[in-house]
Amino acid sequence: MPCKHTLTYAAMIFLSIIVAEQKNKFIFSLQHIKTGLPKSFVSMIHINNDLKPAGLTKKLNRFWELSAAKIGLLEKHYDATKGSPVFTVDGHYTTRGWTEWTQGFQYGAAILQFDATGDTTMLELGRKQTVAAMAPHISHTGVHDHGFNNVSTYGNLLRLMHEGKTTYNEWEKNFYELALKISGAVQASRWTSIKDGGFIHSFNGAHSLFVDTIRSVRALILSHSLGHVLQAEGDIKISLLERAIKHIQSTAKYAVFYGEGRDTYDVWGRTAHESVFNVKDGNFRCPNSQQGYSGFTTWTRGLAWAMCGFAEELEWFDTIDEEALRPFLPKPDLLSLMLKTAKATCDFYIDNTPSDGVPYWDTGAPDLHQLGDYLHKPADPFNAYEPVDSSAAAIAAQGLLRLGRYLQQKGEQQTGDRYWQAGLTVLDTIFEEPYLSIRDNHQGLLLHSIYHRPNGWDHIPAGSKIPYGESSMWGDYHAREAALYIQRIINSDTYHTFFNIG
Repeated sequence: MPCKHTLTYAAMIFLSIIVAEQKNKFIFSLQHIKTGLPKSFVSMIHINNDLKPAGLTKKLNRFWELSAAKIGLLEKHYDATKGSPVFTVDGHYTTRGWTEWTQGFQYGAAILQFDATGDTTMLELGRKQTVAAMAPHISHTGVHDHGFNNVSTYGNLLRLMHEGKTTYNEWEKNFYELALKISGAVQASRWTSIKDGGFIHSFNGAHSLFVDTIRSVRALILSHSLGHVLQAEGDIKISLLERAIKHIQSTAKYAVFYGEGRDTYDVWGRTAHESVFNVKDGNFRCPNSQQGYSGFTTWTRGLAWAMCGFAEELEWFDTIDEEALRPFLPKPDLLSLMLKTAKATCDFYIDNTPSDGVPYWDTGAPDLHQLGDYLHKPADPFNAYEPVDSSAAAIAAQGLLRLGRYLQQKGEQQTGDRYWQAGLTVLDTIFEEPYLSIRDNHQGLLLHSIYHRPNGWDHIPAGSKIPYGESSMWGDYHAREAALYIQRIINSDTYHTFFNIG
């Protein structure tokens, strides 16, 4: 143990950092100093170690009942001519032009509803609207969101057929497979080469790597799994697996921090929303943020995308033969990198999230210090200073659960149990009020979601200084996805993965 004077000196150093970062950003680091415990055993989330998946059954039943009603409300009342629904205002879904990245969540939600409940009207809704509306998303060259739109629709429909939950039809199967093949190749064509690899660039341009895009790597993985390649000038065949691996490596290296001294704000598991590169020489220039507070704080939904994306793609790469990966990277090296990143981001989430498992929208948001010791009490979506983001919680929960299960199966029982129980704890919170939307006239399912705080896009109710009480397409969809994941565990059903397609 360090001596008393060493502790005092170290605490002074960290206090100076806290002052520089709006008095809140590195509070968890002080906790590490005071306890002398390693980061991996210091928790701000009060993890319920007694919670079992079956203990969520009653909440899940209610959740799916409400989910069906919300899908029906949206289908009945939303004006599709205005564009894809994005988030609610006064409980009604509206659109917000930035990119078309949410329509797959709208129709994917109906497909998940069928998966969970067997309601065939939901299956037909998802099928019909996928055919009617999703084709432009397959060939959309201007977005980094193919893993959201197309895996959530065509991917889910193909998966259900493979799992025997829908009737097998050869032509229908071919239709879904063709969509996924093209989608993965189009996504891979948004490519920027850098000195040590490359990445799928965001809609900001060739210089921009978004942490969100780790979930769109799924589109490349599915396309590759179906035997497809990206064919370019001169009939050059480009491996989608290679591009998937390179994007994973770039995201792990530049979008995630590991406490290794990269910059003053380098903390284990912190993420940057955007990583900026000089496209002329391929050099990394700086972290940045579009939807977070800054490039040197952690936007929690971006963190959650990393948690979920690395965990689920780690599961897929674990199934791949070592020889298939050898031309690009030894399998143990790739799995080690992905596991390190998944652990780091999940640790940061646990350490920097209030006790009930729901985070505020950014861990460096400027007025968090006004809330006092906010990490040691449940999140307050109705506070006067900074909004929470329940959508980040829904996404993060799946990452925690998948990583926990992966480690349990690899013999790391204690560490795996920690992540697993943290994931259950988050779900236990968001599957009831004040996060579950119970009003009959509210079209959203998961309340207190945030889209773009810096741009002021989120609805602020009268008399409030901050947005609260609204829903988003991605929050609702990922709450359903997490609910389906844990329901299949409870029912001893086929383990839910995006890649169970054949």
